[in-house]
Amino acid sequence: MTSPLKPPISLSTAALLTVPPLLWAGNAVTGRLISDLVPPLTLNALRWVFAFFFLLPFTYKLLLPKSLLWVHWKRYALLGLLGVGSFNSFQYLALHTSSPINVTLVGSIGPVVMLTLGVLFFGQKLRLRQCLGAVLSIAGVLLVLCRGDLSQVLKLHWVIGDVYVLIAVFAWSWYSWLLSGSHADPPEIRGDWKLFLMAQIVMGLGWSSVFTAGEWTLTPAHIVYSWPLFGALLFVSLGPAIAAYRCWGLGIQRVGTNIAGFFANLSPLFTAVMSSLLLGEGPEIFHGVAFVLIVGGIFAAS
Repeated sequence: MTSPLKPPISLSTAALLTVPPLLWAGNAVTGRLISDLVPPLTLNALRWVFAFFFLLPFTYKLLLPKSLLWVHWKRYALLGLLGVGSFNSFQYLALHTSSPINVTLVGSIGPVVMLTLGVLFFGQKLRLRQCLGAVLSIAGVLLVLCRGDLSQVLKLHWVIGDVYVLIAVFAWSWYSWLLSGSHADPPEIRGDWKLFLMAQIVMGLGWSSVFTAGEWTLTPAHIVYSWPLFGALLFVSLGPAIAAYRCWGLGIQRVGTNIAGFFANLSPLFTAVMSSLLLGEGPEIFHGVAFVLIVGGIFAAS
């Protein structure tokens, strides 16, 4: 069933939906800065452990045996797998072989993936202009993948980080559509954003623990304990984890998944600025062209 037409987006909602891409950009740059200090899957697990303890004083009743969390554990296990366990795990993995600009630009295909999932599984209707938007966005992503030389498409050599980003995009797109199904949540949990996020964190930490155990078993994982690492964990826990997830969920409730997805494409712009200032990885010409193609495509699709 398609959603009814919504009124023009308000300035407050636009500001709300600008917060997540800004924090995600900071998350990508931070992940690259500390990539030598902590393994990627461990970093994701630690950020959610920090977020868990930040929210615990406000949500401890959710962990009681009679809590509705355990009645609806299947839904929160799926949300936790996609949003907490998978999305940033693959993004942090990508940052070990790709730059933050590339990671966020390839990730800009997300709204097209959201649109596709909406048509296939959530009753959304597809229009010709949306197909045009999808073509433009995919062209932009290809431009990034072939590093600015479209003649290399047939000889395209994928960096493993690009594959990780695409997996992360799929997980986040599916997660975003599940968020729109508010009828699937008990009002007692959905009505309080802290409880709703904590329900996902509790289940997501289970998935993250399994992934981290595999990382330490199969790779020479190690942590370099330092104040920069602790500061980075505070930022990615309070900002990209708690604040961004709260703003994204509220934004989807206000304007729907497809329109919210358009704002995710601000992340490459913010990342390019931050990378230039903090990492000395200024954007190249093909990054700018790709960004124009992706945003133009998403604008048409939305």
